[in-house]
Amino acid sequence: MNAESDERSPADETAPADGTGPAAAPPGPAGRERPLGSRAPHFVRRSRALHLSWQAGVFVVGLAVVVAGVIMLPLPGPGWLVIFAGMAIWATEFVWAQLVLRWTKHKVTAAAQRALDPKVRRRNIALTVAGLAIAGVLVGCYLARYGLRAPWALHR
Repeated sequence: MNAESDERSPADETAPADGTGPAAAPPGPAGRERPLGSRAPHFVRRSRALHLSWQAGVFVVGLAVVVAGVIMLPLPGPGWLVIFAGMAIWATEFVWAQLVLRWTKHKVTAAAQRALDPKVRRRNIALTVAGLAIAGVLVGCYLARYGLRAPWALHR
């Protein structure tokens, strides 16, 4: 079923009711997006108990990676990158994670396109130059007043 019509396609009627099979996905900008659903091997999807065990394992591994990423946010490390890696692990099995990653990918692509706009690039370059000039003036004022002493050693 799509937004343009209320008719079901034959693929919609043959999809399993338990959500384990690939569902019809809306085509992306280039029409290359993978269908939603489990990417587990066929022999795993055949057995309900094995598939549920597989999903539980994927969930636990993805959760561990996401938790590690959250821990890395305030600590040194690539926190957001690890969180998105955990989401990608979840996306191998869960449709909700696939939709979140798809949405994130579209937003990042749109932001990258906006950043490549010449007007936005000129503005960003001007702001960066202004920020560096202000920082240079502040460092120059500090050096003129105190010399090359560290700020924590000024009281001596």
